[in-house]
Amino acid sequence: MTIHNKMHNCALYVCTDEALMREQTKCLDRLYEFNMTRPAEGEKRQKMLKDMFWEIGENCYIEPPLHCNWGGRHVHFGNNVYANFGLTLVDDTHIYVGDHTMFGPHVTLATAGHPVLPELREKAYQFNAPIHIGRNCWLGAGVIVLPGVTIGDNSVIGAGSVVTKDIPTGVVAYGNPCKVIREIGEKDRETYFQGRKIDCSAIE
Repeated sequence: MTIHNKMHNCALYVCTDEALMREQTKCLDRLYEFNMTRPAEGEKRQKMLKDMFWEIGENCYIEPPLHCNWGGRHVHFGNNVYANFGLTLVDDTHIYVGDHTMFGPHVTLATAGHPVLPELREKAYQFNAPIHIGRNCWLGAGVIVLPGVTIGDNSVIGAGSVVTKDIPTGVVAYGNPCKVIREIGEKDRETYFQGRKIDCSAIE
């Protein structure tokens, strides 16, 4: 099994492999250039993201600074994905994000981990597990998603949560560790924040 295969199969590998690090550095150089773009250079940013990411859909907006272990090389974004500043994608293996999903400031999606056994950590062993974020999700500020986690469509993850296990579709979940608090339902069709009523006549 090659080192690239190990990266994407949850196998242990040495992350300081010289050839791998040279490859990674090229990706990080492109990421550096993206983060140095000006706010008025929206079109340039879009072109750069299409080159940096494995795939990225239409009308995606990522506010710099963006942090990625591989510069987005293993990231798959759908259409209309929004990321506020400080998004961290530990993309040592694949990260999948569905259409219309939103990330608050300083969200971290971390696919990489290290063995608990000290002797293996000393030798720079690492493993990776993919992350799947569904369609039309909202992850609040400071959310951390750990390796191998799946979050279902339409779910909301409250600010500051640490997501250690899968979250189903259509729920509100928060906490450390993150837990499902309730399903999204009729109440959410009537109010949006601290009991404030949704004025349906004003919604386009």
